[in-house]
Amino acid sequence: MAEAEINSPAQPSADNRRPGDRPLTSIHLLMAVALAIGLVLTLNFSGRIRLDHDLGRIHARFSAEIESLLEEQQDLIEELGYVKSDAYVEFWARDEGKMIREGEILILPKSGGAPASPRQSVIPLVEFQTTAPEPENWELWWALFVDGEPPRLN
Repeated sequence: MAEAEINSPAQPSADNRRPGDRPLTSIHLLMAVALAIGLVLTLNFSGRIRLDHDLGRIHARFSAEIESLLEEQQDLIEELGYVKSDAYVEFWARDEGKMIREGEILILPKSGGAPASPRQSVIPLVEFQTTAPEPENWELWWALFVDGEPPRLN
């Protein structure tokens, strides 16, 4: 009987356990917690690495843009220096302003062909409407509720 009491269903013996069943110990719990913390830290660090990579690409793109803008600024500063100089003023006066110095003669070439008579230079003006007429209110409401042309009222 002593053997029967030991193998009672209330207390499973070592013989009745399945081969993989072992009691859960505190070491197992600590390992599971450490594994979970490690997983969370790994995910966090991988996210930070990806973010750092993205920020590096953004930084490189903006650095290149800043370099090009600094070069453009330098070119504009040099152009501003030229525009403020007497050489540019003289160039503009002769080329764009059609100005001359004392003793010089300005020669403007004529266009090729016969001189135009006053009658030929008159161009008749024709009025035409450049914008579409504004739709009436009922046409606007029709367009809001129906996918099609509004009926034309004659």
